[in-house]
Amino acid sequence: MIGAQRKITSSPLDRLAVVYLRQSTPAQVRLNVRSTERQYAIAEEAARLGWESERIVVVDGDLGVSGRDAHARESYKQLVARVCLGEVGAIFGLEVSRLARNNADLLRLLEFCALTDTLVLDTDGIYDLQDFNDRLLLGLKAQMSEAELHVMAGRLQGAKRAAAERGELRFGLPVGYVYDEEGQTIIDPDEEVQAAIADVFAAFVETGSAYGVLGAFTGRRFPKRAWGGAWAGELRWGVLSHPRVVRILQNPCYAGAYVFGRCRSRRVVRPDGTITTQTVELPRSEWAVLIQDHHPGYITWDAYLANEQRLAKNHTRRGQRPPREGSALCQGIVRCGACGHSMTVQYRANGGHYDCSVSRINHIQTPGCRSVKAAGVDELVAGRLLAVLAPEEIALALAAADEVSERRMRSNRALELRVERARYDAVRAERAFHACEPENRLVARSLENRWEQKLRELADAEAELAEHATPTLEPSREQLEALARDVPALWAADSTTEKDRKRLLRAVIADVTITSQPEGREVSVGIRWRTGAAEQHTIQRPPSINDRTRTPPETVGLIKRLAPGRTNTEIADQLNAAGLRTGKSLPFNDHAVRHIRRAHNIPATAPPHDGQLTVNEIAERLGISPGVIYDWISHNKLAAHRNQANQLRIPFSAAIEQKCRERIANSSHIPQTKIAATGGAV
Repeated sequence: MIGAQRKITSSPLDRLAVVYLRQSTPAQVRLNVRSTERQYAIAEEAARLGWESERIVVVDGDLGVSGRDAHARESYKQLVARVCLGEVGAIFGLEVSRLARNNADLLRLLEFCALTDTLVLDTDGIYDLQDFNDRLLLGLKAQMSEAELHVMAGRLQGAKRAAAERGELRFGLPVGYVYDEEGQTIIDPDEEVQAAIADVFAAFVETGSAYGVLGAFTGRRFPKRAWGGAWAGELRWGVLSHPRVVRILQNPCYAGAYVFGRCRSRRVVRPDGTITTQTVELPRSEWAVLIQDHHPGYITWDAYLANEQRLAKNHTRRGQRPPREGSALCQGIVRCGACGHSMTVQYRANGGHYDCSVSRINHIQTPGCRSVKAAGVDELVAGRLLAVLAPEEIALALAAADEVSERRMRSNRALELRVERARYDAVRAERAFHACEPENRLVARSLENRWEQKLRELADAEAELAEHATPTLEPSREQLEALARDVPALWAADSTTEKDRKRLLRAVIADVTITSQPEGREVSVGIRWRTGAAEQHTIQRPPSINDRTRTPPETVGLIKRLAPGRTNTEIADQLNAAGLRTGKSLPFNDHAVRHIRRAHNIPATAPPHDGQLTVNEIAERLGISPGVIYDWISHNKLAAHRNQANQLRIPFSAAIEQKCRERIANSSHIPQTKIAATGGAV
C-alpha cells in the first residue's frame, strides 16, 4: 500500500480492519482461484500496517454475488452498518470497484466513511475520505468502474449479437434437438424422443388446450435434457407438466426458427425501496434475431403462429372465453341484455343455467338480471345454427376419420418405441449379468435384480401395447361420410363432443344476448352472426316445479262441485273413476282431496256417514291434528272399530263432537289458533 504509514493514525488502528472479498459469479470463484487467494492475502497486509490480528475481520459472504446492486449482498449491508456505527477503522479490498459496481451504492458508502473517519485501502494506495483530493480520486474511480462495466457489457453483448445474427451462437437446446459434430442443430436421433415431441403438437391440435395435452399423456413418460449437476447433458424421463407443455408450444425452435433476444432484463424498484432485476418477454416485433428455416422443425412456422393464437384465446385472465366441456352450448359468448355483462354458466341439479353473476358481484344488478335455464336457449340457438348450415361438409367427416386413424397410429408407434427401448435395456442388463464373475455374488445379485426389473418393465410395456392394439368400435370412414351428408345427425352424434359443437357454433355466431322480463316467463334471445346480421327471438321459461305439480284448474272445479254432500274418500273415488290424477300423476286419496280443499278453501257440508267418520275427517272437522285423534283412541277417550274394508271408523254423534270440543278447549297442549281459524268446520 503506497503511502499508507503517513495516513494511518492511532484512531483507525483502534478500530476494526475489514477485508472485503467479492467475485461476481460462482464460476469465477470456482475457476479464478488465484484471485480469491490474493484477496485473502490482504489480511496479511493489514497486519503489516499495524492492526492486531484480533481486529482484522475477513468478510467473504459475497463471494459469487454480483456487485451490480446491494440488496442481494448481505455481507455488504453488514459492512455499511458497521461503518455507520463507527466500528470500522479501514476497509481493505483488491480494488475499490470490488465494493460496488453501482456508482450510487459506492458513493453512499464513501460518504459514510468520510463521516466516521474510515480509511479505504486497495492495491493503488490509501484514501482518506476527509481529504478532498482522495475523495475526488475515488469519485473518479467510481465513475470509471461503472463505465468499465458498461464497456465490458457492450463488447460482450456485441460479440454475442454478431454471432447470433449469423445463427452461430450456441446455447442450451430444448429437448428434441441436439448439436451434431459440426455444431449444427439437428433433431434428436432418438425415435422415442421424436415421437414424444411430435405427439405434444398433435395432441394440442386435437384437444386445443395445454391441459388437454396433459390428458393425452396420462401414464406416459416424457423426456427432459438435464443441465448441470451429475446428470448434465443426459436424457432423463419423467412426467409431463402443464408449464412444460406451454413452454414447448411457445418455443419457436420447434418451428425451425433461430431466435435470440426473446427476453430482456429490466431493473425495477419494489414498494419497499429495494431494486431487483426482472426478466420480461418481448413481443415478436422486438426480437433481436429471428432466422426462419434455420434447422429442421417439428412443425411449420404457420402452425407455430396458429398454436400461439390458440393459446392466447385460452387465456381466461385476459378476458378470453374458450369452449369448455360443459353441456351449455352458448358458454362464453352469452351476455345479459339488462346490464350488458357476460353471463356465466352454473350447473345445478336440474341442468345448466346462464347466470348474470358478474352484475351481482359489482353490485349493479338490474331487475332484468335473472338466471335463465340453458336448455331452452341452447335449443333455439342450435336450431338456428343447423337451419343455416348447408349439408356440404363431407371434408369435415373425412378429416375427422383421418385424424382418428392418425391418432391411433401415433399412439401405437409411441408404445412400440417404448417396447423397443425396454427390450434393449433388458438385453443390456442380461449382458452385464453374464459378464460378471459368478463367484462375485455381491455384484451378481445386484445385476440379477436389475435384469429382473428390466424384464418386468419389458413385460408391462408389451402388455400395454397389446391392450392398446385391440380394435375398438370406432365409426368407419363410410359411416362418417354418410354422417357428413346430414349435418343435424353429425351434430347429434355421440362422437361429437361438446367442445366440437361450441367451436362450430362460434365459427358462425359472434354472441348471444339474453334479455329477461322482470316479471313473467318471456325471454328475448338475440343472435348476432359473424356476418354482422342479427335476429331476435322470444322463448318461454320452462314451468317451475310448483307449476308442473299443481292440480289442474279443471280438477279443482270438479272437486268444488262434488264437495257438497260427499266425504273426501267419496270424492277421491269419483275422481279416480273419471281417470283423473293429481299434479304428481298419482291417484287421488283422502289426503290429496283434503289438501286441495284446504288450499282452495272448499268447505265440507256433508253430514256424518251413518254417524261414523274416519280419523282424518274428524281431525279436519275439529281443526286438529290426526295424531290427537289417535291418542284419544289409544287412551279409550274415543271409541273406534274397523269395518269390513279394514278402515277405522269412529261413531261421531253431536254429543261426542261436543265432548271433543270441550276437551280441546280445556287442553293446554293443542294450539287454539287453527281451531279459531277454521271455526271447527272443514
